[in-house]
Amino acid sequence: MGKITKHEWMTDGRLAWLLVVAILIIDQVIKIEVKTSMTLGESIRITDWFYITFVENNGMAWGMTFINKLFLSVLRIVAVSAIGWFIWQTVRQKGRPRYVVFLSMVLAGAAGNIFDSLFYGLVFSASSPFYTAYWVPFGTGYADILMGKVVDMFYFPIFHATWPSWVPVWGGEDFTFFSPVFNFADSCITVGVVCLLLFCRKDLEHMETTLQTAIHKPSAKQPDGESDKESVKD
Repeated sequence: MGKITKHEWMTDGRLAWLLVVAILIIDQVIKIEVKTSMTLGESIRITDWFYITFVENNGMAWGMTFINKLFLSVLRIVAVSAIGWFIWQTVRQKGRPRYVVFLSMVLAGAAGNIFDSLFYGLVFSASSPFYTAYWVPFGTGYADILMGKVVDMFYFPIFHATWPSWVPVWGGEDFTFFSPVFNFADSCITVGVVCLLLFCRKDLEHMETTLQTAIHKPSAKQPDGESDKESVKD
C-alpha cells in the first residue's frame, strides 16, 4: 500500500471541518474573555478608530429585537443545519475548494452566534455595567437554553460627522461611521458572503443544480430484464 500524501489527506471535507472548528474556537475564546473580564458597556481604546466595546444583543444584525428570541434561535439552527447539509453535498459533488471554504466561513460564523444563544444563559451570570459576569453551575445562569445573548465587542468609529440640514429625517444630527458593534463570528459571515459574491458567482449560479442533484439522485441501475419482470407482475 502506498503512503497517503498530505494532499490526499486534506480533502475538501476535512478542510471545511477544520476551518469551522478553528473559527468556532477563536470566536468563543474572544467572547468568553470579553464577557468575564469586562463590564457591560465598558470600552477599551485600541486606536482612535478601533475600540473593544462589550455589548450584548439577542442575536440579530445590529441588535434588532422585533422577532421573538426563541423563534429566532430555532430559525438560526435550521438555517445552519441547511448550510451544513449544502456544504456536504457540495463536497460530494466535487465543488471548488474556494467555494467550500467560503461557505464554511458563513456556517462557522452563524454557528458561533448560535452557541451563545444555546449555552451562555446556562453557564454565565447576567452581565452588568457594575460588575463582570462569572461562570455558574450549568443550568443556573441568567437565561434558559436558546435564550442566551450574543456577545459583541469590535467597534470601528472610523469617523464622526453631522448630516447636512437639508437631509430629510436626519438633517443636523451627528452620525458615526462605522457604528455597529460586532464579533468575530459576524466578520466571518460577512467576509464569507462577500467572497462568495466576488469569487464564486458561477458556483452560486449552479446552486440549483447542486440541490437538484442531491435531492433527485439517480437510482442504482437494475440488471437487464429486472424492470421488465416487475412490469409484467400482476
